[in-house]
Order: sequence, then structure tokens, then C-alpha cells
Amino acid sequence: MSNNARYWVVIPAAGVGKRMAVDKPKQYISVNNKTIIEHTIDCFIKREEIEAVVVVISKTDEYWLALEIAKHKKIITAPGGDERYQSVFNGLQALKDKAKDDDWVLVHDAARPCLSQSAIDRLMINLRSHDVGGILAMPCRDTMKRANEAGEIIDTVERESLWHAQTPQMFRYEKLFSAIEKILNEDIVVTDEAMAMEMAGYKPLLVQGHQENIKITHKDDLQYLEHFLNEMT
Repeated sequence: MSNNARYWVVIPAAGVGKRMAVDKPKQYISVNNKTIIEHTIDCFIKREEIEAVVVVISKTDEYWLALEIAKHKKIITAPGGDERYQSVFNGLQALKDKAKDDDWVLVHDAARPCLSQSAIDRLMINLRSHDVGGILAMPCRDTMKRANEAGEIIDTVERESLWHAQTPQMFRYEKLFSAIEKILNEDIVVTDEAMAMEMAGYKPLLVQGHQENIKITHKDDLQYLEHFLNEMT
């Protein structure tokens, strides 16, 4: 693999975040004078090794272009799809004439703004010589239960080999492009990029993430984000 591989970021941001129950997509909620998506982009935009950040937005998005960061020289905007993996593929399409096959693509959730720089460093260092890629993840600490449709416990799941997947999920450009293209052609639904890679026969590497790297999903998470940002200043 090339030692001259470059790094690109794709942020799928075409979702509406229904569980947040607000009048706008959750990535545009403002916390500490910036929207969530701006805080997320800030995790990457100032890093010298990042060539560009592709932000994938809904075709009906009325908020993105009003943000100053949308005009940043490192930002590329692409149209979103109906599902996350379709949006990611559109983001990869936007890099088709820019990224080389062995370049790295970091796919990161728009509503995951508490990502530490040390976690990005760890991901890049651990995967530097890997021919496929991997993801940030946390080993499960709690006892895991499987429930039936009535919400009753039917099984206790062995947690020893279970991990909570996080983002970024970082893969070689050509391999990720081909893996997602394959599931699109076969009309298969996947929940993250690693799953697409698994279905293509690859074995992504698990890299230790960090507990603070949560996905903003509920209103209570906004207080957590505010606390995190205040601790960082």
C-alpha cells in the first residue's frame, strides 16, 4: 500500500433526527453559538492531513448554505440519499476525480461532535499500514440482554466479544466505494460502513474509541455536548 495516501472525510448529514422532536434537523441545533454540524466539522477541518470534508445534505435542506463553514475551501457539498449508506456513496462519488484508490476516507456522523483529536490520531496510527481499514469502537461494559416483542428478557448475551461501534469509520477509498456499490446493486440494507465492508469479505480492525464520543440523539444529549465544549475551552 502507498505511503503517500491522503485523508478525506465524508459526513452524511441528510437525516432529520426525528427522535430529537425539534422543528429542524438536529445537526442544525445551536449549542454554544455553533450548530452541532459545525462542531462536528471542526473536529477535522483544521487538521493538515485532511484534504477535504464532503458534507452530504438533503436536497430539501434549507439551513446548510446559510452557515459560514459551508463556504470553507476544504468543504465539498454533495446531495443526500434516502438512507445513510446511499448518502455515503454520494459522498464517495463526489471524490471520484480527487481521491486515489489507496487514499483513506473517514466517514463520521454529523451528530457526533464530541470526537477527540487523540481518537483520530489513534485511528490513523493503528490503520496506517492496514490494507482495508477499521472503526473506532468501545468494548461493551454492561451485561447485554436480548428481549422479545413484549419487552421481556429471553436471553443474556455474552459481552466479552461485543463492541459498541462509533465513528469515524476509516477505509481505503476504492474498497469502500466498491463495497457500498455492491450492496446498492444487490438492494441490501446496511447500518454502517463496516457492515458493507464485512459483506464484501473484509475484516475491519477495531480501534479503541472513547466514551465521550456520543451521538447526539435526545434533548438530554445537548446538555452533555455543552458540558463537553465548556471543558474543552
